[in-house]
Amino acid sequence: MKKNEYESIFLSDIHLGTRDSKATEVIQFLKATRCKKLILNGDIVDGWALKGGGKWLPDHTKFVRTVLKKMEKQGTEVIYLRGNHDDILERFLPINFGNLRIVDEYLHATPQGNYLVVHGDGFDSVTTSHKWIAVLGAKAYELLLGVNRLYNKWRSFRGKEYFSLSKKIKGRVKSAVSFVDRYEDQLKELALVRDCCGIICGHIHTPADKLLDDEVHYLNSGDWVESLTAIVETEPGEFQLISHSEFMARRESSEALLEHEADFTEEEHEPKTNPNAELAA
Repeated sequence: MKKNEYESIFLSDIHLGTRDSKATEVIQFLKATRCKKLILNGDIVDGWALKGGGKWLPDHTKFVRTVLKKMEKQGTEVIYLRGNHDDILERFLPINFGNLRIVDEYLHATPQGNYLVVHGDGFDSVTTSHKWIAVLGAKAYELLLGVNRLYNKWRSFRGKEYFSLSKKIKGRVKSAVSFVDRYEDQLKELALVRDCCGIICGHIHTPADKLLDDEVHYLNSGDWVESLTAIVETEPGEFQLISHSEFMARRESSEALLEHEADFTEEEHEPKTNPNAELAA
């Protein structure tokens, strides 16, 4: 089936090196797409997890190979922004290897104006000022995801759909909701200071596509641990937030339609038999 073609694709927070990284799904998504630019917006590799006993799985290597193949076979330009979980890269920035650039931030030009692309951890005071608390929080999040796995196995056995405990908690806890609001406001101010019409980030694992105060287009690509979302640029300056499940459902629907049309065409071109031919013989 023909690949979905985009100007750019923005992915963040894949967290390769952790058990909960949905590397299989992101590979499936990348193999079904073609783009001029692939922006990997931080926390692609989880250095914190690997340092603390995380595990690098075969699918994590496959993800790296998939990206390299897009660079080699499709001529895709890859821009990798360092996040807080892969902050070891900061020592070497900026790096240029042909079609691969590793940077701290990136200006994405569109007909409407520039979009500032940053991972977003610089606007999380816990991450910037108290790294040990952030690492402890990451461990607690891993524990919550472990509980979530067990809970969803039970739900699956009962025939129920996937349920995210962490999303429920983030949506219910007042301090978490206010943190997200502050985070968005700070990034909006940064975009205005940099004379940008929009900002594209990740970090907080909360996908979003909204206009803040009628001033700044705020886009958050979410993550590939729970939300499994990406930002795609369908035409220059036209962005869309998509989820893996919706994307694959659309492709399956299109594939089924194409197969139906092909079958219908074959039926139309089948040679018509003359019912009187045998009698005439």
